[in-house]
Amino acid sequence: MSLLFAYRRYRLPLRVAVRTSHGVWREREGVILRLQDERGRVGFGEAAPIPWFGTESPDEIEGACRGLGERVDLAALAAVPGQLGCLRHALAAAQDELRANAEEAPWTSPDGVTALTVAALLPAGRAALEAVGPRADAGFRVFKWKVGVADVADELVLLDDLCAALPAGAKLRLDANGGWTRPQAERWLERCAERPVDYVEQPCFADATQGATQRKRCEDVLRGLAEDYPTPIALDESLVGDGDLGRWLENGWSGVFVIKPALLADVAGALERLAQARAAVVFSSALETAVGARDALRAAFEWRGERRALGFGVYPLFKDGRFDGPAAAPFVYRDDVARLDAEAAWNALT
Repeated sequence: MSLLFAYRRYRLPLRVAVRTSHGVWREREGVILRLQDERGRVGFGEAAPIPWFGTESPDEIEGACRGLGERVDLAALAAVPGQLGCLRHALAAAQDELRANAEEAPWTSPDGVTALTVAALLPAGRAALEAVGPRADAGFRVFKWKVGVADVADELVLLDDLCAALPAGAKLRLDANGGWTRPQAERWLERCAERPVDYVEQPCFADATQGATQRKRCEDVLRGLAEDYPTPIALDESLVGDGDLGRWLENGWSGVFVIKPALLADVAGALERLAQARAAVVFSSALETAVGARDALRAAFEWRGERRALGFGVYPLFKDGRFDGPAAAPFVYRDDVARLDAEAAWNALT
């Protein structure tokens, strides 16, 4: 089958900068692509890389797209190198949509679930204290706080204040984005043991550029922390793609897997492996546009394991609201996902 192929690169300013231990994120870069068959049916996908996680870069994605040309067949798409996992994800998503359009099959979640809970994203630092009240009033009961961006002692004081401000029965997720040393992580986990902390996400991290020895040392630290403290540890940056996911599953990781579908080349295969392992899974945004959000949220609705609050409380995200996924609310509804308009985002890039 011969398909028309087109792509558009984007660089979109964020409405409010996102502050993490990696630094300040002010804009999002990626590529939206489009496949069209001989009958004019189309499918869209988004490659939303995060290079400091260890994914390919937007330049590499754009170069590979340029090399595919304006007309492709399935063999050419399948031959995209494995190290371009985000691009392979986007191509698979576009093919899936094209196939569904050809079969005129409307999307529905397999077990009939119509809504999933969402965690509220709190800003880093003291601003979290101002944000938690309004989000609690809106109905959120799971909150995610970015930590590891300031002095540990100062943030630990804020932790106590933040826990005191939570509504009854609420849970707090802490996301260090790999920014702690082992002693810092231990200090936090000792404090978390008696507080309403759902889990601590990625206490430390070493990417591939730091070498295999440092990476193994960091992974050993993560396993040790998971064994020594009662508060669960969640992996995020450690799950750059399908290979990392498989490795942690094979090693028997018993903590939480934070899954960003946008970073997985084979989402269906990854979810099948996670389901077989009865893994604890949290689906999370990669700060993608509506195109990638639609695909990621569909994966969340199709998950058959235990359902945990989604990490999709990030929208409105972009200064140009035409690229946003569903607005942050305590629940995301299946119908809201179905209404996300990939073609509108594509047209907005002209």
